[in-house]
Amino acid sequence: MRFADVYHLANSNLWRTKLRTVLTTMGVVVGIGALVSMVSFGAGVQKNVTDELRRNDLFTTLQVSPAGLDLERVMGGDVSAVAEPRDQDAPALDDAAVRAIGELPGVRVAFPEIRFPAKLRLGDAETQVNLQALPADMRGFPPFDELYAGSFFTDDAEPSIVLSRGVLEELGLGIQEPDERSASDGTGTEQSTRSVPADSILGREVVVVTSVLDDRRLMSAAVTGELPLSERETKLEIVGIRGRPSGFGITRLASGAVVPSATAAAIPRLGFIDVWELLRSRGRDSEYTAVHVRTESMEDLYVVKDSIEEMGFSVFALADQLDDFRRQFLIFDALLGAVGTIALFVASLGIVNTMVTSILERTREIGVMKALGGSEGDIKRIFFVEAGTIGLVGGGLGLLLGWLVTRVANVVMNYHLRPQGLEPANLFHMPLWLILGALGFSVLVSLLAGVYPAARAARVDPVEALRHD
Repeated sequence: MRFADVYHLANSNLWRTKLRTVLTTMGVVVGIGALVSMVSFGAGVQKNVTDELRRNDLFTTLQVSPAGLDLERVMGGDVSAVAEPRDQDAPALDDAAVRAIGELPGVRVAFPEIRFPAKLRLGDAETQVNLQALPADMRGFPPFDELYAGSFFTDDAEPSIVLSRGVLEELGLGIQEPDERSASDGTGTEQSTRSVPADSILGREVVVVTSVLDDRRLMSAAVTGELPLSERETKLEIVGIRGRPSGFGITRLASGAVVPSATAAAIPRLGFIDVWELLRSRGRDSEYTAVHVRTESMEDLYVVKDSIEEMGFSVFALADQLDDFRRQFLIFDALLGAVGTIALFVASLGIVNTMVTSILERTREIGVMKALGGSEGDIKRIFFVEAGTIGLVGGGLGLLLGWLVTRVANVVMNYHLRPQGLEPANLFHMPLWLILGALGFSVLVSLLAGVYPAARAARVDPVEALRHD
């Protein structure tokens, strides 16, 4: 029997029982839809994280710390690792070390981690921020190479500052956009904002208020119980505005307020940078807790890393964690896929039930085909084509259902991300391998479900079948 004849008979049989065929196919549609939507979420998370790492050049980034500091523990949130005693003879991570690292072949820029708390005042509005010091060389790196408005500073000593949209909104200034009738602070705060053009903010003066130790209050502090601190003011010009981070923003260089490194050094403040400085026990005031390094390329990263380790420092490279990321995402995708596979397994039982019922209804027809010379192979092929057709149609419609579910879910999830000040993100991703894999898996499961009915139909005795009512 020709395949065209087999295909014609199979489809005729499916059309004769439209309702049963549609219900069986819908089971496959739901199974594939669940499988695709869940796996596409895992693929979307992986793609967003990987793209964010590449977009922020984190695969060419090294973080250097003093020798003996367990960076993996620190990056995991264990701050106590900073306080553990280390070898006093180890080299200091000071300005000389930063210069030496910056001169290594393959290094584009090296700068210390400097952040300190400050209060920003713009008119009558105030907000608390962690001020970050960066060199002007960072103007060529994400996320500072493409600011929302203005430009990154060009000199390490210029009295300027780059603010994020979130900080400006905390100061009561929303950015006026064509698609926004009114600005929102995007952070859930109750502070009202007024929308203004971004250009009107650039060039304005902001006051940086920092705390310093006041020697004149030291004697009275023991009596009054007040902290011996006083405030100092530094005026800086707003030269750039950063956009909101994406839904998967993970870079550490994402402070809401950034100033040039030399300007930051001139701002009066307490003699420690952050809690890490307080926990250090080495007694080297000039040593930094961390130094950030950007290499020319990912190929240079490991050469530079080896050179810095030879200098006696600890080095952390996010690129080393890429394999771990992929392994974790693979497990995540497998767990999500398992849930969808369960739904598809239930659908396969529906296919078996439909096929077995069809055999009982078509026993006499099968007997006639055998009496006219139809072989067992022909009978099996007819039932396999029926099962495969259900799987193919169900898989195609299931892909469509899965895509619609991901679109709706993406809108809902982004709706909840926007109040947190995050830019909308595409949280789902349907790569070609997922589309083809889902179709193939649907057909394969359907064919496997048709094995038993096909074998049972092929074993029908033509003599008994012709006697069947």
